[in-house]
Parts: sequence; structure tokens; C-alpha cells
Amino acid sequence: MNNEQPRIFVAGHNGLVGSAIVRVLKGQGLENIVTRSHAELELTDQAQVREFFRTERIDQVYLAAAKVGGIHANNTYPAEFIYDNMMVQANVVHEAWKSGVQKLLFLGSSCIYPRLAEQPIREEYLMSGALEPTNEPYAMAKIAGIKLCESYNRQYGTDFRSVMPTNLYGPGDNYHPENSHVIPALIRRFHEAKAGAAPEVVIWGSGRPMREFLYVDDMAAASVYVMQLDRATYGEHTDPMHSHINVGTGQDVTIAELARLVGKVVGYHGDIVFDVSKPDGTPRKLLDVSKLRTLGWSARTTLADGLGSAYQAFLVSQAAR
Repeated sequence: MNNEQPRIFVAGHNGLVGSAIVRVLKGQGLENIVTRSHAELELTDQAQVREFFRTERIDQVYLAAAKVGGIHANNTYPAEFIYDNMMVQANVVHEAWKSGVQKLLFLGSSCIYPRLAEQPIREEYLMSGALEPTNEPYAMAKIAGIKLCESYNRQYGTDFRSVMPTNLYGPGDNYHPENSHVIPALIRRFHEAKAGAAPEVVIWGSGRPMREFLYVDDMAAASVYVMQLDRATYGEHTDPMHSHINVGTGQDVTIAELARLVGKVVGYHGDIVFDVSKPDGTPRKLLDVSKLRTLGWSARTTLADGLGSAYQAFLVSQAAR
């Protein structure tokens, strides 16, 4: 091991984004990576987090740990979504500062933006309108995370950065039948429909909302890219009140188009029915990624290719059970 490498803590390394960040870091030859499972370190417990940073001498932090889920999960567990995420963020950011961490990257979510924000959504639209009610507690927690990083930078001169990903999918996703996001939920539903020769698959909502999707390994590559920018370059493209950077593809599709594409990837040939009695959520959510492109990074994985890889990862995860 190269002892001159930074000692990097990836919080949430078993999750969708955290595991991808670990893959990218290791692919760059960075070996001094510190991880802790939920059982080993409870990030909502300030005393445990304080002791961790006191003893581990961390140089950099990727804060990818979060409680996440789709519309159903957000509606069912709003208290958990706001409390758990705010506690994790407050503990990690504060104790990172106290222990002298050099750099921290906070991973937020595009749900921080107003429900009816002008499209595509620019970073400065943050807090310019009402949030989507179905995931407001989660969004509020993520906004607090951004403002934590900005506030510590302003008061203490830290180098804490934030990236706001669009909807993510890929290896390591959560395929729970009720608490998962749209792509893993669709993959599981179409797979089970194919296996059971079901005549139709029912999709929540009208199918008209438009969404942008980013393959998780692209998100991880962007996160590492932003973290490794020198401070002057990062500062040239941000400001103290809007220091976060959007990460996405700059392209979106309707949920109906997505469902047909997932069905094709899985090999399902039945009918697709939309249940209009269920909520649609935000009508459209497309990020303006011009800032990130100006900094020199763009997504590489097409939606079709990414869905193919995601389905293969799903099959592997099912076979391992």
C-alpha cells in the first residue's frame, strides 16, 4: 500500500452509489479506502461517529450514506426519511470538520428542486418554489446537507462539496417490491411477469411524467472527478450560496417510454397498463448539466446499455439468493 495516498472514507459503501464509488477509486489505484457497515458504525449516533473520526485519521470523505426509496417508501416513512438523513449528515459533516478532514463530497438528490421548476433545472433554482409533496421530508434533509457543507465552508474555510445526481440505477440497486425506485421496481415487475407468463404489467400513474436516468458507475465517476478538481477550478464554477453541481445526462424519457424499454430488455411481451389512480409525482425533472460539462465531464452510458447491465446485475443478485 502506498502510505502517501489519502485515507478515504466512503460512507455507505454497501449502497448503490457508495459501492460504485469504491469501484472507481480502486480502478484509479487508490487503496487506502476505509469502509464501515451499518452494523459496525451507526452514523445517526454522534458518539460513534466522533470516535470513528478521532481514531481513523481520515483525509477525505464521500458521504453516500442515506435512507432512500421511491414514492411509496417516502409516503409511508416520512419521519424516518427526514430524521435519519439529517442525523447522518449532521454527524458526518461536523465530526469531519472537527477531525481536520481535508475534503468532503456530499451526495444529494435532484428532488431538492421545486416541483414545478423551469426545465432544465439549474443549480440556482434551489429553494425557489414548493417541493414535491410525496418526497418533501427527504428533499428537506438533502437541502440541509447542502447548506451544512456551504455553512462550514463559509465559517471554517473547509473544502466540502456537493453533487446533485438525477435518478440513479444499476448494480447494487434495491429491488424491494414496494420500497424501490422506478427502474429496479420495473425490472423486478417485468422479470416476474415474464417468469409467470402474466398477460399484463400494471405501472403506477399515467406514464406521462418525464424523468432523467443516470447509470450509477457514471455517477460514481462524476463524483470522483468533482472531488479531485483543484479548489480554484471548483470555486470558479460555483458560489457560496449555490455550491452544488448537478450530475446527469441532460436527456429524459417518459415513464411510458421507460417501461417499454425495460420490458424489451427483460424480454416481456405482454401488455403494459397504467393505473391513473396512483400518483405521478413531479411532472418533469431534467437537470441542467452545463456546469459539469464545462468542468470537463459528461456521462458515457446510454439508457439502453445501462438497463441491459442493470438487468444482468439483477439476475446475478437473484441467483445468489
